[in-house]
Amino acid sequence: MGELTLIKHNAHRVDVDGHAMLMHVPSSSLFELDKVSCDVYDLFQRSAAVDAGAMQSSLGSTYAPSELSDCVQSFLDLDILRDAAEPEVARKIVKVEEIPLSTIILNVNTGCNLACTYCYKEDLAIPSKGEKMAFETARQSFEMLLKQAHERDRVNVVFFGGEPLSNMPLIRELVAYAEPRAAELGKVVDFSLTTNATLLTEEMVDWFNEHRFALTVSMDGPKALHDMNRKTVGGKGTYDVVERKVRMLLSRYTARPVGVRVTLTRGVTDVIGIHDHLKNELGFAEVGFGPATSGPIAVFNLDDGALKQVFEDMKALGRRYTDAACRGENIGFSNMHQLLTDIAQGTKKAVPCGAGLGMLAVDKEGDLHLCHRFVGSDEPTYGNVDTGIDVPKLADFIEKAQDRSAFGCKTCRIRSICAGGCYHESYSRQGDAFAPVYHYCDVMREWVDFGIESYVRIMQANPDFFRSQLEPRMSKPGYSPSRPEASDIVKEIAR
Repeated sequence: MGELTLIKHNAHRVDVDGHAMLMHVPSSSLFELDKVSCDVYDLFQRSAAVDAGAMQSSLGSTYAPSELSDCVQSFLDLDILRDAAEPEVARKIVKVEEIPLSTIILNVNTGCNLACTYCYKEDLAIPSKGEKMAFETARQSFEMLLKQAHERDRVNVVFFGGEPLSNMPLIRELVAYAEPRAAELGKVVDFSLTTNATLLTEEMVDWFNEHRFALTVSMDGPKALHDMNRKTVGGKGTYDVVERKVRMLLSRYTARPVGVRVTLTRGVTDVIGIHDHLKNELGFAEVGFGPATSGPIAVFNLDDGALKQVFEDMKALGRRYTDAACRGENIGFSNMHQLLTDIAQGTKKAVPCGAGLGMLAVDKEGDLHLCHRFVGSDEPTYGNVDTGIDVPKLADFIEKAQDRSAFGCKTCRIRSICAGGCYHESYSRQGDAFAPVYHYCDVMREWVDFGIESYVRIMQANPDFFRSQLEPRMSKPGYSPSRPEASDIVKEIAR
């Protein structure tokens, strides 16, 4: 062989309890290295370039030539090694020719009966000034979804706000239209809704149950923490009413597990305490955390130190999750579910999420946005439900989003999991939807390494956990799994 060099940003090694794990960065696939592949990898880590003579001198007394040759070929196949004289091949930008939607998000009302201090919605209004979506706009939105999802057998409609329950007549009317209309085309339609729960009634819950809604409640933990930021328009804390409505919801709702989303802000960072209250005391199936770092009122945002501490606390809860998973138990920590799904599946993202590809959001006028977070913002829209999707404009955005090389993502070891981070987070914090969320970069790299460690430990103790708990969650828009083949020198962990 001629001189070969290691493409360091295509491989990342993590040692876990005596197992030498190698993440193949372009695909996020995880491999366990045997002794020869460990030694070959270490040799290339130490040397800028290695030829046959250098390899024979360093490793020839330990391994047969065929063992070394097979190992090198495995790394070449995985694009971990390349000819030192050849330039690196640039990442291919995938052309976007159509928008294969699976999900439409309907912003059914700009009005909300709460005034949460960290709300990102730029079009938010008090209830008396809320602007509600008309049924015809919702109907056209659904028809557009069906048209764009012509090759899919399942579609999803998400109701959002403001507070979506403040426009229940529209929600009921669209569900009555969408279910038989989808059936005409041989499709199944699922409905999702995120609510602050204050307007829930028993009759609503029973109706949601009948139509198998996927429900998520926004709640920030015990009373003292929840009431810090989640207040009524009049400034009163909402914990007491939300707690009462949640207990009613969880006692009556049987169609699907109900999850809760927590926003972590300055002063609201007790990850373990919040999880234990919401999961063990109230009974939510899952608890997910979202740190606030780019909200409209900076005083509530987590600074770098607070963000790092939050992730340390999330890792502490993640260790609980891992220990429970090894025993065959699930403690309902959504962030760990998603992290382990990405690792187990071998996530390969070219873009951060399904926004603009598998998913679009619709405002009350029928204009199309990348996602619900952009509704009401100054960012461009991409067509209207009357005229259809502006495919060239949206395709241009998605194609540009695939190239983050100007920002340093090209050599990041989690680029296939992160892909630059949330467009809205970047827009809110830096005024550029393509600029990576740098304040997350270091903690996210540590979080992924933690996920690799957790994955290996669960696989060693209880591999069935992934089949029983994670496989139902492994269908996400915006990316597809990729698990490249390798020789017997590197063995992929059993999926």
